[in-house]
Amino acid sequence: MVRKVVIGNATLYCGEALEILRQLEAESVDAVVTDPPYSSGGQYRGDRAAGSCSAKYQQTGTKKQYPEFLGENRDQRSFAMWSTLWLTAAVELCRSGAPVCTFTDWRQLPVTTDYMQAAGLVWRGVLPWDKTPAVRPVAGRFRAQAEYVVWGSKGPMPLDRPVKCLPGAYSIRLDPREKQHMTAKPVELMKSINAICEPGGVILDPFMGSGTTGVAAVEEGFRFIGIERSPEYFEIACERIASAQSQAKAA
Repeated sequence: MVRKVVIGNATLYCGEALEILRQLEAESVDAVVTDPPYSSGGQYRGDRAAGSCSAKYQQTGTKKQYPEFLGENRDQRSFAMWSTLWLTAAVELCRSGAPVCTFTDWRQLPVTTDYMQAAGLVWRGVLPWDKTPAVRPVAGRFRAQAEYVVWGSKGPMPLDRPVKCLPGAYSIRLDPREKQHMTAKPVELMKSINAICEPGGVILDPFMGSGTTGVAAVEEGFRFIGIERSPEYFEIACERIASAQSQAKAA
């Protein structure tokens, strides 16, 4: 059963993304900014088949334990097909020219550029996110300190949109005190990505996790629609977004 919570200018849904996307109003969204499950958390197929995401993303028992998140164990073909389905549904909700930004890692970067085009978007580029040398080192290897935002748009993007030229790469460290999800992104990073949306527009995140994109959106005056399948992370997102709304009103 889908649960809906409205917090100020944010509307949050707890349920399966594809089901909810198909119920929302067409051409009502100004941008999609999301961080879907990568289904690539390990080096080998057996790593993806593991029942716990913690085994892939947390290497020691001394780290903070986070709720498990869902949708992480698809193989390459099913990941590509599933991603095409949810993104196609999200594109139906976008107004003409709306930007779409989705995170990925190096393993899924090729298939992410594929499913973005399969969903009918104009693929416009790849933004590297340098997580800084604070990420875990492995001797004898290049440090895996980058993730990526693949972005595109629903058809042509007018050059007179009220959005300035944005950086083509970001170097922002995640403060561990800010982290409330195994694969969390920094709020400042999400503010930077959200800036591709026209001021005051509606940002959709079909995989909001602990709500970081929503926090960044409401702090910058955007309207927000978020979807999260995990009840545990949905509650965390509601609390964080409600707190951000209160602080925005007090400012």
